[in-house]
Amino acid sequence: MEAATHSHDHGPAIELNPATWRDGKRYAWLFGLVIPFAPFIAWASVELTGFDFFWFFGPLLVFVAFPILDIVIGMDATNPPDSVLKWLEQDRYYRWCTYLFIPVQYAGLVFACWLWSSGDLSTLESIGLALTMGVVGGIAINTAHELGHKRDGTERWLSRVALAQTGYGHFFIEHNRGHHVRVATPEDPASSRLGESFWAFLPRTVKGSITSAWGIEAARLDRMGKSPWTLRNDILGAWAMTVVLFAALVAVFGLVILPYLLIQALGFILLEVVNYLEHYGLLRQKREDGRYERCLPEHSWNSNNVASNVLLYHLQRHSDHHANPTRRYQALRHVDEAPQLPTGYAGMIVLAWFPPLWRRVMDPRLLEHYGGDVTRANVQPRKLGRVLSRYGAGA
Repeated sequence: MEAATHSHDHGPAIELNPATWRDGKRYAWLFGLVIPFAPFIAWASVELTGFDFFWFFGPLLVFVAFPILDIVIGMDATNPPDSVLKWLEQDRYYRWCTYLFIPVQYAGLVFACWLWSSGDLSTLESIGLALTMGVVGGIAINTAHELGHKRDGTERWLSRVALAQTGYGHFFIEHNRGHHVRVATPEDPASSRLGESFWAFLPRTVKGSITSAWGIEAARLDRMGKSPWTLRNDILGAWAMTVVLFAALVAVFGLVILPYLLIQALGFILLEVVNYLEHYGLLRQKREDGRYERCLPEHSWNSNNVASNVLLYHLQRHSDHHANPTRRYQALRHVDEAPQLPTGYAGMIVLAWFPPLWRRVMDPRLLEHYGGDVTRANVQPRKLGRVLSRYGAGA
């Protein structure tokens, strides 16, 4: 690999050999694999200790351990030098960190189905394991998100495979061709609004994302002169993968596993709660021609908490992701202009479940971001009067 060049504001460009720069998180990215290994860890923990609550290992890890780790380990806002970005993105080691997630994910799903069908677990233990698998499936959507933005056909196919466990294959269409176009506007079903609780956002975004994805795909097929009811419909193809997967697992392990497969598929809620916190209340302003300004770093909430960033492949550096959607996770940058969350996504997910606490923490931050002018925020229409009476119509 040729040495990268690094230029300074003062003086001539100098050679910076990538070998002289070290990614401090290089091997930490492997810890992301603890998630797909969760059912195996849960089983081993129960076997070793006899404590049945370890069947709930997935939720305990993500919603208890990681919020604590975010606080203990702290933040890292350092960026790789510009001169090594191209080299860093070409390092295939980082790709294999995401590729490996998927075979382990499906090995864990088969293992869980075997455990559910064995008759050795009580109903409560089976539900605990289903919730653990839901965490795996939910975070697999994030792995799919990383892969689905890439131009490589194999990575895009792996993205759809990762989505099949939760039946959320339409995300591949809506996120790339819908959300990235309409982000931080009232028209985006995946951008939450000031005054909107997560529990109000959830049905709106689920319905809106499916409707949007179908409209996008139907329009694509219409341009080809085809009906949406065709095998070329990528949404139908993605959903068919889920039907075939579940049918094959039921055929092998029996109908007894079906309720637990459906419970674990609710892992998609993890994606939607992350959507809720990524753009809460942020709004792109309209230009004189009536179109929205382009998406800027200030239109995404960010966090540099190390633990959650390692768990989620730098998803928390969300502003740079929207500016550079095809940029690989290891090269995503911290951007000073982006509004910052008080802690990592793991803790913010828990906070979002409790709307009064969420409002107490996030509404003042949002208002501060807009200099006290609440009219610049993306406000829930039904709550507009209440929001204006609480925060005033301007600075």
